[in-house]
Amino acid sequence: MSPHEYSLELTRCFGENILIARRRADLSQEELGFLASLHRTEIGQLERGIRLPRIDTVVKLAGALNVPPGDLLKGMAWKPGKLAARGRFIARGFGERGS
Repeated sequence: MSPHEYSLELTRCFGENILIARRRADLSQEELGFLASLHRTEIGQLERGIRLPRIDTVVKLAGALNVPPGDLLKGMAWKPGKLAARGRFIARGFGERGS
């Protein structure tokens, strides 16, 4: 798996988590952007999984959505490799719904 592939899996999973949390909060992308001090287009890019957020962006979004930052990372993990093998990121399948 190339670095771009795992980034795509992670960004899609993160985007789905943002979308779910935003809908639960009954916010538009523009409203969420305002609350998180981010542009509406960035919210759209994050939700579509075409942008990988920085840690400060995760914290801003979590605060704006009134959820713990960990909720936005649900379904993502790192699986360490053995000493002779590399580790890899794991993300739930895109399209699965978190609880």
